[in-house]
Amino acid sequence: MFHVKQFDLNLNFKPFPNLFTNRLELRQFTKADLNDYFLIRSDAKVMAALDKNPNSFSETERLMETMQKRVEENLAIDWVICFKEKKQLIGYIGFHNIDAFHKRAEIGYALFFDYHQKGIMNEAINAVIDYGFKTINLHSIEANTNIINIATRKLLFKNGFLQEAHIKENFYFNGAFLDSVIFSLINPKHIQNI
Repeated sequence: MFHVKQFDLNLNFKPFPNLFTNRLELRQFTKADLNDYFLIRSDAKVMAALDKNPNSFSETERLMETMQKRVEENLAIDWVICFKEKKQLIGYIGFHNIDAFHKRAEIGYALFFDYHQKGIMNEAINAVIDYGFKTINLHSIEANTNIINIATRKLLFKNGFLQEAHIKENFYFNGAFLDSVIFSLINPKHIQNI
């Protein structure tokens, strides 16, 4: 068992924390993003990588409203991924299932396929991990992915995540039971305090 000094999370997303990388701005969702958000949430290839069925427009609208409410209540946070000069949604990334007691959050993300293999998600995930550890003060970040999602697994390994579990057939999607792989990244600042 490891002991660390008691600490609190900084779960205050007001004002909304825009993040910047060399090419990208990670910003708050607005109503103007709804059509692009629908395009990504209704893209069968993108959603299959997330083990989800494409959303209808009304489902996407409800999801966006719920997402915005959870940011206002400091329960979760999602960013639009866009280029600094264009501001148009090309993907999204965020922390879901923030567990304040265990100081842990799950990271999730998606990107239009036209922008894959260009280092975009790597830039975005670096900024979000940095925010999660340095500003929120999370102890760990978890990622849950389908075992066949090779691109996500490579991205997580590249960013220091370790595979912690391979769970057999725990997720039912489109008539089949799928395996899940759980990854985790510990806040390096906390490791030094152990």
